[in-house]
Amino acid sequence: MPAVNVTLKSGASHEELEKAKQKVQDQGGKITNEFTLIKGFTAEFPEDKVGALETNEHITVEADSEVKTQ
Repeated sequence: MPAVNVTLKSGASHEELEKAKQKVQDQGGKITNEFTLIKGFTAEFPEDKVGALETNEHITVEADSEVKTQ
């Protein structure tokens, strides 16, 4: 399963993040990391189900990838 990062958009309530976590688990995904500086998490999630997360207007969903600094 591919990994995705899910982050809460500005102004959204913490409950929306909890709903997203529950949706991941309900759709067969697994939360692998929870962020502490921002409201969000990384999850392994079935690729064919990512659309179910992307319909939530309170979160941003993007593929997890390596980030480098100079």
